[in-house]
Amino acid sequence: LQVFDDVGKDVTPRPLFRSDPNNVVPRQGKLLASSAYFGARGSGFLSSFSMHQTSGVNASLGSFSRSRLLTSYNFSDVQVRQQEIKEELTKADLDRRVDIYLTETETIWILDMPSVVVSVESEDAGRVLERNRIYVDICKNRPGNDRFVEKMMQTVNGAAKNKEVQCDKIIMEDKGMMVTSWDLYDSFNVSEIEPTSKAEGSRATTGKCSKSHTTKELDQTMSVSSDRGSTTSIMISESAILARNHKEEECHSEAILTSENFQQDLFFMERILMENIFQPKLAAYRQFPVLIDPDVTSDTSGTVAAVKAKQEEHNKEKKDKEEQKDAFIDPSTLSVLNKTPEEIVPPRLERLWSYVCDLTNGHSVSSMAWSKVNPDLLAVGYGAFDFKEQKKGLACCWSLKNPMWPERIFQCEHAVTALDFSMASPNLLAVGMYNGCVAIYNVRSCNDAALLDSSESSNKHTGPVWQLRWVEQDRDATEDGKKERLICISADGRITEWLIQKRLDCTDLMKIKRTESEKKKLPGEKERKSEALISQQAPGMCFDFHPKDTNFYLAGTEEGHIHQCSCSCNEQFLETYRGHKGPVYKVAWNPFSTDMFLSCSADWSIILWHRDSQTPILSFSSTTACVHDIMWSPKSAFIFAAANESRVEIWDLSVSTLNPVISCFASPRVKFTSVLFAENTDCLLVGDSQGEVSVFELQNLAAPNSNTV
Repeated sequence: LQVFDDVGKDVTPRPLFRSDPNNVVPRQGKLLASSAYFGARGSGFLSSFSMHQTSGVNASLGSFSRSRLLTSYNFSDVQVRQQEIKEELTKADLDRRVDIYLTETETIWILDMPSVVVSVESEDAGRVLERNRIYVDICKNRPGNDRFVEKMMQTVNGAAKNKEVQCDKIIMEDKGMMVTSWDLYDSFNVSEIEPTSKAEGSRATTGKCSKSHTTKELDQTMSVSSDRGSTTSIMISESAILARNHKEEECHSEAILTSENFQQDLFFMERILMENIFQPKLAAYRQFPVLIDPDVTSDTSGTVAAVKAKQEEHNKEKKDKEEQKDAFIDPSTLSVLNKTPEEIVPPRLERLWSYVCDLTNGHSVSSMAWSKVNPDLLAVGYGAFDFKEQKKGLACCWSLKNPMWPERIFQCEHAVTALDFSMASPNLLAVGMYNGCVAIYNVRSCNDAALLDSSESSNKHTGPVWQLRWVEQDRDATEDGKKERLICISADGRITEWLIQKRLDCTDLMKIKRTESEKKKLPGEKERKSEALISQQAPGMCFDFHPKDTNFYLAGTEEGHIHQCSCSCNEQFLETYRGHKGPVYKVAWNPFSTDMFLSCSADWSIILWHRDSQTPILSFSSTTACVHDIMWSPKSAFIFAAANESRVEIWDLSVSTLNPVISCFASPRVKFTSVLFAENTDCLLVGDSQGEVSVFELQNLAAPNSNTV
C-alpha cells in the first residue's frame, strides 16, 4: 500500500523494524492479526505484512474474509525464554579443593557519639592530661586578664534518650541463726577473753585423753571437764567485768575533767586560792586595810605585828585627814609640820607582786595598756626592739584576780611593739607588730585568732609600728556620733589612721619629712654643701594627742626632732622642737597643765617643753643610760616616772628638778623598758627585758594639790 500527497509524492510510512534474514532466532514468533478499516466503503482490503520465519521457511498468509484484515506486527517486545542446561558433576569435581574467603563488610554508622573519657592506660592519656593541665592554667590566669572576653550563646539541648538493659533477676535469700546472750557477750568482749586461751588449751587436752576410757569413765571425765569449763567461764566473766568497770571509770573520770561545769568550778576555786594567797598584796594595792587571821602560828607573829603596825598607821593617817577637812589645810604639809626630822620617812617603792609565767619568761616587755572599762585588766605586749633579737611575740591580758597566769594569750608571728584597748568597744584590743602589721583581737572570745589583720592591705606599713593608740574624735560631736580612730606611727615615716570595716585599711595623716638641723655658722666659716638624703621621710618613733583638742598632736622622730602637727593639715608641721641628739622614744602631754609636755630620748635626757616655746624649759639627766619610757602621774601635775635601762625613777618637780625623789635599781643583766601608772591607786607598773611586769606601791609620796606647773 502506498500513500501519495496532493502533488503526487510518495509519503508512505516506512516500518521501524527491518529484519535481517541472516539472523537465526531459536524459536518462531507468534503473529497477532489486527484489522484496519480504510475508506468510507465497507469493502475489505488485503494488506501486506512480513513474517519472520524460523529455520529459513517462509509462511504466506491469505485473506480470511472481507471484514478482517491482517496487519504487520512489531517484534520489539517479544520475550525470549532461555532454557537452562544443568551440568553434571563428576567425582573429580567433588574431590577438588575449593577455597572460600570470608571478608568483613564495611561498617555502617547510624549514630556516632565520641566519648569524653579516656582510659589512663590508653595511648592518648598523656596528651589528654597535658591539654587538661593547660586548660586549668588558662582558667587560673583568666581573672583580670584583658585577653579574655565573656560572651554568651544559646545551644540546642540534646534530646533525651531512654536506654533499657535486661539482666538476670536478683535472687534474695534469708538466712538466720540461733544466738544466746552468752555468745553476744563473748563476741562483744573478744579482746578481754584473749588472755584466757591457755585455760581453753588445757581443757581441750583433757577432752582428748578421755577418749581411751570406758563409757563410765567417759561420763565421769565429761562431768569433770564440764565442771572445769564452768569454773573457767566464771573466772573469764569476772575478769572481763573488772576490766570493763575499770575502763568505764577511766572514761567517766575523763568526761568529768573535760566537762564545762568542772572547768568553771576549777576556775572559781583558782580565783579563791589566788585571793587567799595575795590578799595582803591586793589590799595594799587597793589601799584597803589588811585582814588578819586570828588563828596564826608563832612563825608568822613577826609578819602579823608588821601588818598590825601598818594598819594602825593607815588608820591614824585616815583619822588625821578627816579632822583636817574643816581646816582647809594641806594634809601632806600638816603631816610634815607635825613630824620631827627623825620621824620623816623618805618616799620609796614597795614591790607587791609580778606578772610573769613560763610563756612570758625571756620575752621583753614592749608596751602596756589598761582597759578603759575594767581597771583590773591589763594588756601587755612582748617583743624585742633589736633587729637581731627578733622572735615570735605575745599579747597577754592579765587580771588582778590571778597574777600568776594571764586570762587571754594571743600568739603572734612577729614581735609585738605596741597595743591599746578601745574605749567605744572595750572588748577590742589593737596590736602593732615589728613587721608593720596591725591586728585587732576580741578579748571576750577564747579564740586566739585575730578578727582583722592588715597583712592583706595594700597601704600597710613597711616598718615597725612603734606606737598605736585609739583616739576619740571631736568632743563637740553628739553622743551617737562619737567614734574612735585608730592611729599608728611607724618607722616608714607615716602616721596613719586605720578604718575598721570588713577589712583593715588606712589613710595617711602625715608623712614625716626630714628637716635639716639648724647649725650656727661661725664667723669666717665657709658654707658647706648639704649632704644628700638617703630617704626623704624620717622614721617616726612616738606620738601623743592633745588631752583637750584631739586635732593637734606631737610626733617624735628618729632624728631627735619633735613636730607639732594638725589633723587638718597633712603637708607641713605647725612647730618643730629641736633639743634631743638621739631618737625620741616617747612624748607625753601633761594631763593637768595641757601646755606642757615631756620627751625622752636615747641621748640619756628628759626634756620639759612648753607648747609656745621651741627652747627646752628644763632638762633632766641623772644617769648615762637611754630613757625608754616616761609617763605623767594621773594624780599630780608635778610627778612623772621614767624607765632607764638600769633603774626606774620617780621625779617630783615640786621637790627637786635636779635629782629624782625615788630610784629603784634593776637586777643584773635586766633592763627596764616601760612604765605605767595605775589609774585608781598609788601604784606603778614596770616592765623589763625578761618578760616580768612588777607592781610597786608608791609610799610616802605626798602629791601637792596644785595642778599647774
